Amino acid sequence: MAATMSPTIRARAVRCAGRRPRCNAATLQAGTGYPYHAASYIPVTESILFVALSVLVLSVAPARAENTGNGTAAGSQGQRETYSQWYTGSLVSPSGALTKAGVFAWEPYVAYSQPVGYLGSTGGSMPVHDRAHAVSSFTLYKYSLTNSVSLQMTPDISYGWRRGHGGTTSGLKMGDLPVDVMWRYLDADPRRFIPALSLFVGVAFPSGDYTRLGRDEDGVGTGTYTFRLALTEQSTYTLPGHHELRLRMWGTFRRALTQAHIADTSSYGTTAGFRGLAHPGMYGESGFSLEYGMNQKWVIAMDLARDWANGVVVRGHDAQGRYQTLTGQASGDWLVAPAVEYNWSPRFGVIAGVTAIFAGHNTGQVISPQVAFNSVF
Repeated sequence: MAATMSPTIRARAVRCAGRRPRCNAATLQAGTGYPYHAASYIPVTESILFVALSVLVLSVAPARAENTGNGTAAGSQGQRETYSQWYTGSLVSPSGALTKAGVFAWEPYVAYSQPVGYLGSTGGSMPVHDRAHAVSSFTLYKYSLTNSVSLQMTPDISYGWRRGHGGTTSGLKMGDLPVDVMWRYLDADPRRFIPALSLFVGVAFPSGDYTRLGRDEDGVGTGTYTFRLALTEQSTYTLPGHHELRLRMWGTFRRALTQAHIADTSSYGTTAGFRGLAHPGMYGESGFSLEYGMNQKWVIAMDLARDWANGVVVRGHDAQGRYQTLTGQASGDWLVAPAVEYNWSPRFGVIAGVTAIFAGHNTGQVISPQVAFNSVF
């Protein structure tokens, strides 16, 4: 028997696209006080069209592909081994595979998530009283196995709390662990105006807490193995005055490979006595970033991205033994991420900025200041 969605069981769409720490305890927990209503999906045909358009854009984008990294070891596709402009990379855009075997990149981030509202089904903004805040540390580890294949791992640790009823996580919580293989299948050729194109394929492992939680705030995982796919483009234009403008475009797609067995309090909003299964909906992101070199060390960066997610499906029996099938609403958002980069060498740099959700539907409005240190060895 299908049941209507209730405030006590809120199915959540978990959306962690991109390489930056925008998805943590604060976004995994609903924390809005607004119940989900009717079942809602982004159609599969629309999801396929989204991926196809991303592939098309990334395949035909023309650009001058000089200086598309922070030195040769960090991904430069230029004709020269050394060049003047240095980058750390923008806040949201994923970087491609490294270009020299045996190189190791390490990039830790620290971010604070501040909810400021909730965007309803029509896109209108509503206030949020029970706000879920979080501080997270997200670290990117990347190692180049060959000149075109790299391995990347991105663990994150967070601490969350709520203003309204005073709840916090029981300590530092580790989320799910994404591991990706990155293949640069097309090298840049500046003379032929060909950009560098990379393909990411990976799996997120269910390392985060998601079931039998002692506290609502402890739910930072999905409990599922999640397939990860991404396509990226990177190229650089030389503007008047010898200023470099680096462009990145990307499209990502995520789909759960398994279901999560949940009991009692869980990441999916279930309460004590519930027993059942949860299956997160497909989700993804597309966007572009621009990085403008003011001089060799200082860079202004900006990302614009669109996230989408299908609703999660929860099936099982509640504490009274009643069978329920609950489906969350599809959601989406637009975000912008301005930032400033400072690099004191081709191997070391720092970036500071903020990501802000400014439009969307069925999603929280979150502002997230963050800072990161970039290093290549």
